[in-house]
Amino acid sequence: MAAEGHLPRLDAAIFADTGWEPRAVYEHLDRIEREIAEPAGIPVLRVSSGNIRTDALDPSKRFASMPLHILNPSGGKGMSRRQCTGQYKIRPIKEKVRELLGRPHPQRIPAGVFVEQWIGISVDEFHRAKDADVAYMKNRFPLIEQDLSRTDCLRLLRSRGFGSTPKSACLGCPYHGNAQWRALRDSSPEEWRDVVEFDAAIRTGNARATAEGKPLLGQAYLHRSRQPLDRAPIDHVTAHEWAARQSDVFNAVADTELELGEPEGCSPWSCRSGVPTQADLDLTA
Repeated sequence: MAAEGHLPRLDAAIFADTGWEPRAVYEHLDRIEREIAEPAGIPVLRVSSGNIRTDALDPSKRFASMPLHILNPSGGKGMSRRQCTGQYKIRPIKEKVRELLGRPHPQRIPAGVFVEQWIGISVDEFHRAKDADVAYMKNRFPLIEQDLSRTDCLRLLRSRGFGSTPKSACLGCPYHGNAQWRALRDSSPEEWRDVVEFDAAIRTGNARATAEGKPLLGQAYLHRSRQPLDRAPIDHVTAHEWAARQSDVFNAVADTELELGEPEGCSPWSCRSGVPTQADLDLTA
């Protein structure tokens, strides 16, 4: 939207690379940079705090823990603390922002000097829209301001030839649902073997804690069933996934209507016919 002039041009876009994203994400990022960002003069800055997979298995590394599913000796269930987002996503972004402001750590950033940081949270998840925890970053949420839902965004992407946009997440993220695990197993055997091997390797927690004689009292797993990933019930379709499939049917109908030019109804970005709705008026104000 910024590249097309629907929003002000960005000074830069920042991608925090954990080193363990799906191959499809890196390919998509390359395409976005090549076809969208570069022609619009928007630099894509890739930052990193290391490779999360390598660090987790390196006994010499101080590892920021992943939210692993834990099965305790008593049969009780829990999750380990999630520190990986702060270490591998937020920290390198903040470091790059300080660099862009000309005030790398530990320099003090004067009052009133800040970046406006756009975050792509849609109206479906407005509760995630929060202020930054540092004064030199002011968060803004253009999708919410434009009243765009996740479905609206997907439809916009499809209309621009980006219908296969992948989700950005670590290959072995414990927050994956069954659908994501199945997609990895069925479409990318090499990456599936990688996460299965990683799942087996973290059974007693991260390598450094184990090497220091502080292994988990229980056992850690990537899948919420707390079973080895290659034996976990990932073919089970959850109620949430069924609901998403139902939504996909209605979205397909809406896409067909858009392509056929139905006489009534509006897309999120422009009114196709008839009297503009209040949403259209708000978007174009």
